[in-house]
Amino acid sequence: MAYFINDDCISCGSCASVCPLGIIEAGDSKYVIDAEQCVECGTCADACPMGAISQQ
Repeated sequence: MAYFINDDCISCGSCASVCPLGIIEAGDSKYVIDAEQCVECGTCADACPMGAISQQ
């Protein structure tokens, strides 16, 4: 199951800066993870200060 960023995201970019694949980008109102490329390492979830990232 890929990781997903929910609406608690404050667009700080912490997740994008630690993603080893570089598949997290700024979206319209929050950051977005490319689910098809996600390898489910969890690095982004660990880095999120808001706890806004979890597995779908």
